[in-house]
Amino acid sequence: MRVLVTNDDGVDSPGVHALARVARDGGHQVVLAAPHTERSGASASLTVLADDGRLVVHERRVEGLEGVRVLAVEATPGFIAFTAGRGAFGEPPELVLSGINRGPNTGYAILHSGTVGAALTAATQGIAGLAVSLDTERREPHWETAAQVAARALAWFAPLAATGAATPPGGHPPVLNVNVPDVPPEELRGLRAAELARVGAVQAVVGEVGEGYVTVTFDTPPLPDEPDGDAVLVRRGWATATLVRVPSRAAGDLTGLVDG
Repeated sequence: MRVLVTNDDGVDSPGVHALARVARDGGHQVVLAAPHTERSGASASLTVLADDGRLVVHERRVEGLEGVRVLAVEATPGFIAFTAGRGAFGEPPELVLSGINRGPNTGYAILHSGTVGAALTAATQGIAGLAVSLDTERREPHWETAAQVAARALAWFAPLAATGAATPPGGHPPVLNVNVPDVPPEELRGLRAAELARVGAVQAVVGEVGEGYVTVTFDTPPLPDEPDGDAVLVRRGWATATLVRVPSRAAGDLTGLVDG
């Protein structure tokens, strides 16, 4: 299966290298195309640094990724997924993997995630996406735990992507969002289906509002009372999996607004 691997931490991140190895070792044809620098929080934005109107792409060699074409792209992960679907890095992928992100992507805050944004962008083009994140702030996290969960998720998800079994008639393919706690493999409690939490793992707090400035800090909120929410489960040692879809028309009565 043709697989594009990307992320928002940048092409030099150990997490994206680990995810590319998972895909390669799973027997897939892999291209790693990731931002040349960190683009966290980019959501699905389509911004790009152009040189005379050209997307700038640098070939890289990464030890341990033999057989994988590695590209540093001067663009956001959403733009990379968008252009990959149009043949920018070879034949369009059949599946987009995004991550392994350093830090969780849980709850409704996935709206702002460049990691999830790349997968959602792929889905708008009819390409299934898998996003993987590791809940860590440590210098040397347990990438191997996230890689093991990613391999399990990929083995389950790739056949669905190949057959379109999870895609509703006339709709977009799903995105599988996976989050992993930063624990050794033997301490992982397992992998569970999860709801999106009302809040993510990180919350913005507006502080002082002054003349011409506002101070904003980011803090870890207390655990919400959501036993099946992804944020709670990850902090309790579970890896989580949640199927999400691209924005679609919501049901609702527009009487009084529209004509007819």
